[in-house]
Amino acid sequence: MILRAGFDRRLFVPLAAGMLASCAVGPDYKVRSAPELGVPDQWSVTAPPQAEDLTRWWRNFDDPVLTGLIEQAAAANLDLEQAQARLRQARESLIISRAALFPSASGSGSVNRTEPLRGGGATLTQPDGTVITTGGGGRTSFSLGLDASYQLDLFGGNRRAVEASRAQFEASGFDYATTLLTVESEVARNYMLARAYQAQLDNARASLAIQDDNLQIAGWRVMAGLVSSVDEEQARASRAQTAAGIPQIEQQYNAAVSRIGVLTGQAPGAVKPVMAAVQPIPKGPEQVGSGIPANVLRQRPDVRAAERQLAATTAQIGVAKAQLLPQFNISGSLDTNASNFGGLLDTITGGLFGGISQAIFNAGRLNAQVRSSRAAADGAFAAYKSSVLTALEDVENAVVALQSAEERERQFAIALDASNNSALLARAQYRSGLTDFTTLNTQESALISARNGLVQARSDRATALIALYDALGGGWDPSSDYTALATEPQGTN
Repeated sequence: MILRAGFDRRLFVPLAAGMLASCAVGPDYKVRSAPELGVPDQWSVTAPPQAEDLTRWWRNFDDPVLTGLIEQAAAANLDLEQAQARLRQARESLIISRAALFPSASGSGSVNRTEPLRGGGATLTQPDGTVITTGGGGRTSFSLGLDASYQLDLFGGNRRAVEASRAQFEASGFDYATTLLTVESEVARNYMLARAYQAQLDNARASLAIQDDNLQIAGWRVMAGLVSSVDEEQARASRAQTAAGIPQIEQQYNAAVSRIGVLTGQAPGAVKPVMAAVQPIPKGPEQVGSGIPANVLRQRPDVRAAERQLAATTAQIGVAKAQLLPQFNISGSLDTNASNFGGLLDTITGGLFGGISQAIFNAGRLNAQVRSSRAAADGAFAAYKSSVLTALEDVENAVVALQSAEERERQFAIALDASNNSALLARAQYRSGLTDFTTLNTQESALISARNGLVQARSDRATALIALYDALGGGWDPSSDYTALATEPQGTN
């Protein structure tokens, strides 16, 4: 009440105007340009220059199962829930920082009752000789109080703290988006691996069937005395080696599918029925537009988070510098007390106090805090620049990996066709006794290798596509405000 009635009009308005007009100590944050961050004008590798809308890049693979799994993971992943919780924490930190810009007030009230335990009254004798005792009863008193205080932010220390908290809050929003991109790419990558393992299992089982046939033929030829038992033993060894690889592929398939289950917020085996039907590895688009290198400054959420962290640490320099300057405080109080409740407002006393404090000697602690804040800002700038260069590296590596996988896929397709023809000829010649089993076994091994090589190249191409989408910052909307997700989930106590 005192601050409002006696202070607002005479003192608070001019002081507030002076505070707002004054400059906050510490450096003002400035956004770095692309050249300052070491971003080149063009990529050092051949990449399509046009930019694309990568918000829902997984739809480019035209696979409804993949789309459903990624969207389910985006809605239920537990890493995303943790990121959202950290986002809520950052929001509350911002609210706490803002509170320092406003006055604080507290009220108090009490009721006091006293009773005499012995004596305490006055004895009076009436003219007629009657003796009476007065004033021996207890007393009740009431009191109310109101205290208010305000720290004048003349040098902007509190405003810099709010600036730092706001930047950290925004960084937490970008951290959430980074986690989202990681979850989406991990689901897609494990999906491609699972489909590749399915193809490898099909290859292994098909090869096992052929080797069963070869073992049978070798056995017949041994029984007929046409060849020695060496052929039969070689056929048996080749079959066993192929059969031995099947459990390992099954284990790898199970691990990939289980990982998808956990990424979608479910038990490891929850998506096994969805993945049970064998499907080919999704091919995806022929090329992806990479745009210009400077796009990563806007498209990559981890880069934007690093930039916000730099802004926060820059503001912290001002917070530390403000501690070196005088601190101005104003406080006021209202008090009243009465022996009955109705008389509380009869007498009110109040006080208004102003104070100033200045650090004189602290063994260099405050100056060290300023230097520490500057060092933190230097480190944050280095981390920001490193994140930018790493993003550029990710894009170029993904482009080269995609081109490499595409070339290997073309060559393995040729190798598979040639190996299949050679194996057919060798099998026919072995049946006719025109060649030995070693030649047949060599051609069969080459066929198995070509089949698995083609599957691996297709898997690598799909994985490289995913890595390129991820490196370009696909999977989120850069124009969206992810800090809006800092809401309390239903059911939280």
